[in-house]
Amino acid sequence: MIVIAEKTRARGFTLVEVMMASMLLTIAMVPILKGLTSAHTLDVKIERRMRSLTLAEAKLEDIKGRSIYSYSTNFNDSSSSLEGLYLCKVTDTPVDANLRTILLSVGYDNDGDSVLDDSEIQVTLKTLLAKRW
Repeated sequence: MIVIAEKTRARGFTLVEVMMASMLLTIAMVPILKGLTSAHTLDVKIERRMRSLTLAEAKLEDIKGRSIYSYSTNFNDSSSSLEGLYLCKVTDTPVDANLRTILLSVGYDNDGDSVLDDSEIQVTLKTLLAKRW
């Protein structure tokens, strides 16, 4: 009887297989990480725009409320702080004796200089304000 010796192979991964798997994983991770970074950046932009809109609406309602009893007050404001680094700019332009235009811009102060620059404006609201009394 002839016995043929079988060659036994060690179980596990070879160095080449490990290197190829690592390379494929690295290649796949780069686009995934880029996508996550882009999604986070977009999320921050959307959150700032939504917060700016909420603050702008609240400021505009405040101006409308104050105008009921003191319509002659000038509501111009160059860069007032609303909340944290959110700033507000108000332009009050008379149309005639009983009507004025209110232009309100709100944005996030990216550079921290306490001045709302045009590039930092997130939301602009415009309304007409009429004298009620």
